[in-house]
Amino acid sequence: MLTVLPEFTSRPEVLLALFTLGYLAGSIPFGILISQILGLGDLRKVGSGNIGATNVLRTGNKIAAFLTLLLDFSKGICAVLIARQISAEDAVQVSAFGAMVGHCFPIWLKFRGGKGVATFLGVMIALSFLVGITCCFVWLLVALARKMSSLASLVSAISAPIATVFLDQPNSIILITSLVFIVFFRHRQNIDRIIKGVEPKIGKAG
Repeated sequence: MLTVLPEFTSRPEVLLALFTLGYLAGSIPFGILISQILGLGDLRKVGSGNIGATNVLRTGNKIAAFLTLLLDFSKGICAVLIARQISAEDAVQVSAFGAMVGHCFPIWLKFRGGKGVATFLGVMIALSFLVGITCCFVWLLVALARKMSSLASLVSAISAPIATVFLDQPNSIILITSLVFIVFFRHRQNIDRIIKGVEPKIGKAG
């Protein structure tokens, strides 16, 4: 029988605490902070106005983009690994969900955050290395083939629940499906541009 949820054994206050910690960690706007530290201006006024690594790259500073990618990626990893040291798998998944929500809907930025891809991939890597690597490989393959970060992100996200069922942890399928929904929701304008054939390539404004 396919188990799509972990066994819930953690106390409600533990789940709430780890969701809150995950949310607060996820809500740190590294793209904005790095851009300000390096004198790149207000990232929300550059390109698409998004706070993620793809938009940081549009400033022309590859180091800033890499640092943003790395730190946003680390949000997902830390949310999972720290929670795993504290509590059971149910709390791990709640913490991971909190980090994703925090990144995409940070209270500090009036709930206008990033699109969640780096954090999503960090969560995948920490939950299951094999599934995470599969998602990263899919992202890279599509990005190289089509030169569109958004399309690569969407295809990578779709690959996650499929890989989860066939490769490793089916008990995280509900969590992962929820995260995929968030990724698609945050990319809804990109999806519209992809359909219209006007989505900008990696490194271009848009």
